[in-house]
Amino acid sequence: MTEEYEDDEVVKKIALITRRAPHGSIYAYEGLETVLIMAAYDQDISMIFIDDGVYALKSDQDTEAIGIKGFVKTLTVLEDYDVEKLYVDKTSMEERGLAVEDLAVPVEVLESQEIAKIMAEQDAIIE
Repeated sequence: MTEEYEDDEVVKKIALITRRAPHGSIYAYEGLETVLIMAAYDQDISMIFIDDGVYALKSDQDTEAIGIKGFVKTLTVLEDYDVEKLYVDKTSMEERGLAVEDLAVPVEVLESQEIAKIMAEQDAIIE
Protein backbone atom coordinates (compact mmCIF):
# COMPACT_ATOMS: atom_id res chain seq x y z
CA MET A 1 0.00 0.00 0.00
CA THR A 2 1.11 3.53 -0.63
CA GLU A 3 1.20 5.65 2.47
CA GLU A 4 0.70 9.36 2.33
CA TYR A 5 2.47 11.75 4.66
CA GLU A 6 0.82 14.77 6.19
CA ASP A 7 2.92 17.06 8.38
CA ASP A 8 5.52 14.28 8.84
CA GLU A 9 2.88 11.80 10.04
CA VAL A 10 1.92 8.64 8.21
CA VAL A 11 -1.63 8.69 6.87
CA LYS A 12 -3.17 5.25 6.52
CA LYS A 13 -6.07 4.34 4.29
CA ILE A 14 -8.61 2.70 6.57
CA ALA A 15 -12.06 1.39 5.69
CA LEU A 16 -14.82 0.55 8.10
CA ILE A 17 -17.25 -2.05 6.76
CA THR A 18 -20.76 -1.90 8.20
CA ARG A 19 -22.69 -5.11 7.47
CA ARG A 20 -25.16 -5.28 10.34
CA ALA A 21 -28.39 -3.43 11.00
CA PRO A 22 -27.96 -0.26 13.04
CA HIS A 23 -29.96 -1.45 16.05
CA GLY A 24 -30.03 -4.67 18.01
CA SER A 25 -26.24 -4.79 18.43
CA ILE A 26 -23.46 -2.33 19.12
CA TYR A 27 -21.56 -2.93 15.88
CA ALA A 28 -22.87 -0.07 13.73
CA TYR A 29 -22.73 2.49 16.55
CA GLU A 30 -19.28 1.43 17.75
CA GLY A 31 -18.04 1.44 14.16
CA LEU A 32 -19.19 5.02 13.77
CA GLU A 33 -17.47 5.99 17.02
CA THR A 34 -14.27 4.33 15.79
CA VAL A 35 -14.42 6.30 12.54
CA LEU A 36 -14.76 9.58 14.42
CA ILE A 37 -11.74 8.74 16.58
CA MET A 38 -9.60 7.76 13.59
CA ALA A 39 -10.66 10.90 11.74
CA ALA A 40 -9.44 12.99 14.65
CA TYR A 41 -5.98 11.57 13.88
CA ASP A 42 -6.22 12.68 10.23
CA GLN A 43 -6.38 9.21 8.71
CA ASP A 44 -7.84 8.60 5.23
CA ILE A 45 -11.16 7.04 6.23
CA SER A 46 -13.74 5.30 4.07
CA MET A 47 -17.04 3.84 5.23
CA ILE A 48 -18.59 0.99 3.26
CA PHE A 49 -22.16 -0.12 3.88
CA ILE A 50 -23.07 -3.65 2.80
CA ASP A 51 -25.93 -6.07 3.54
CA ASP A 52 -28.14 -4.87 6.44
CA GLY A 53 -25.56 -2.17 7.16
CA VAL A 54 -27.30 -0.02 4.54
CA TYR A 55 -30.12 0.50 7.05
CA ALA A 56 -27.73 2.57 9.19
CA LEU A 57 -27.95 5.28 6.52
CA LYS A 58 -31.74 5.47 6.37
CA SER A 59 -33.09 8.87 7.28
CA ASP A 60 -36.03 9.36 9.63
CA GLN A 61 -35.25 6.38 11.84
CA ASP A 62 -37.57 6.22 14.82
CA THR A 63 -35.87 4.40 17.68
CA GLU A 64 -38.27 5.46 20.43
CA ALA A 65 -40.22 2.18 20.33
CA ILE A 66 -37.08 0.14 21.00
CA GLY A 67 -35.93 2.46 23.79
CA ILE A 68 -32.59 3.57 22.40
CA LYS A 69 -31.16 6.80 21.12
CA GLY A 70 -30.63 6.80 17.36
CA PHE A 71 -27.31 7.85 15.87
CA VAL A 72 -28.24 8.69 12.28
CA LYS A 73 -27.74 12.40 13.05
CA THR A 74 -24.11 11.65 13.84
CA LEU A 75 -23.65 10.53 10.25
CA THR A 76 -24.48 14.05 9.13
CA VAL A 77 -21.38 15.46 10.87
CA LEU A 78 -18.91 13.05 9.25
CA GLU A 79 -18.08 15.66 6.63
CA ASP A 80 -16.98 18.02 9.44
CA TYR A 81 -14.38 15.36 10.32
CA ASP A 82 -13.27 15.06 6.69
CA VAL A 83 -14.91 11.65 6.36
CA GLU A 84 -16.41 12.05 2.92
CA LYS A 85 -15.86 8.62 1.37
CA LEU A 86 -19.15 6.85 2.03
CA TYR A 87 -19.86 3.90 -0.23
CA VAL A 88 -22.98 1.74 -0.46
CA ASP A 89 -23.31 -1.60 -2.17
CA LYS A 90 -25.93 -1.17 -4.90
CA THR A 91 -27.26 -4.72 -4.65
CA SER A 92 -27.63 -4.54 -0.86
CA MET A 93 -29.54 -1.29 -1.16
CA GLU A 94 -31.83 -2.59 -3.92
CA GLU A 95 -32.52 -5.88 -2.11
CA ARG A 96 -33.74 -3.88 0.88
CA GLY A 97 -35.93 -1.56 -1.15
CA LEU A 98 -33.84 1.54 -0.48
CA ALA A 99 -32.98 4.35 -2.85
CA VAL A 100 -30.46 7.18 -2.52
CA GLU A 101 -33.34 9.51 -1.62
CA ASP A 102 -34.02 7.39 1.49
CA LEU A 103 -30.56 8.01 2.94
CA ALA A 104 -29.57 10.65 5.48
CA VAL A 105 -26.22 11.53 3.91
CA PRO A 106 -24.70 11.70 0.43
CA VAL A 107 -23.14 8.39 -0.61
CA GLU A 108 -21.57 6.84 -3.66
CA VAL A 109 -23.52 3.79 -4.78
CA LEU A 110 -21.20 1.16 -6.23
CA GLU A 111 -21.34 -2.31 -7.71
CA SER A 112 -19.81 -5.11 -5.60
CA GLN A 113 -16.68 -5.35 -7.75
CA GLU A 114 -16.05 -1.60 -7.32
CA ILE A 115 -16.32 -1.98 -3.55
CA ALA A 116 -13.91 -4.92 -3.67
CA LYS A 117 -11.41 -2.72 -5.50
CA ILE A 118 -11.68 0.01 -2.86
CA MET A 119 -11.21 -2.57 -0.13
CA ALA A 120 -8.07 -3.89 -1.84
CA GLU A 121 -6.57 -0.38 -1.79
CA GLN A 122 -6.83 -0.01 2.00
CA ASP A 123 -4.01 -0.34 4.51
CA ALA A 124 -6.51 -1.65 7.06
CA ILE A 125 -10.10 -2.82 7.10
CA ILE A 126 -12.27 -2.84 10.21
CA GLU A 127 -15.42 -4.97 10.25
